[in-house]
Amino acid sequence: MQFILGSGSPRRLELLAQMGVTPDAIRAPDIDETPLKAELPRPYCARMAREKAAAVAAGPDDIVLCADTTVALGRRILGKPADAAEAERFLRLMSGRRHKVITAVAVKRGDRQWLRDVQSTVRMKSLSEPEIARYLASGDWQGKAGGYGIQGAAGAFIPWISGSFTGIVGLPLAETANLLIAAGYPIYGGAV
Repeated sequence: MQFILGSGSPRRLELLAQMGVTPDAIRAPDIDETPLKAELPRPYCARMAREKAAAVAAGPDDIVLCADTTVALGRRILGKPADAAEAERFLRLMSGRRHKVITAVAVKRGDRQWLRDVQSTVRMKSLSEPEIARYLASGDWQGKAGGYGIQGAAGAFIPWISGSFTGIVGLPLAETANLLIAAGYPIYGGAV
């Protein structure tokens, strides 16, 4: 049995390490992440996690973990910005408002798959022009849903959350541990 992380995210790798879990392999799936017409954020996020897990090549006894993090402003999906202009647009949309961060986690072993999503609410303070400019210049927005990462410099923009901090970062640890245990992975060195 191999444990395969189906993600290129360094944050997910760090979060797994907090649980003492080290993947045997990392295989980031290459799938189309375009939302379907009128697709809502939560079903979109769950679909992405399922499709990522299905796209990772694995043996019949291997365990694959994939996740997707989506930022939602109402019914609008704010994915990973394509460029600094889109990141700026996202920041301006969220400035002074609450938004949702949804992370769906899919674990597969053979032909079985387990899925769980976690939704958290985040309030972003009203951002000043210099704050937006400095953050965009830092490049920290790149590769992050909604154009920010709470675990980095943008943490200073977030005075309040309700939900899972690790879910907002990209992998809700309590739920992930339960999914891995369900799939037969020995979390914390326990026997299966």
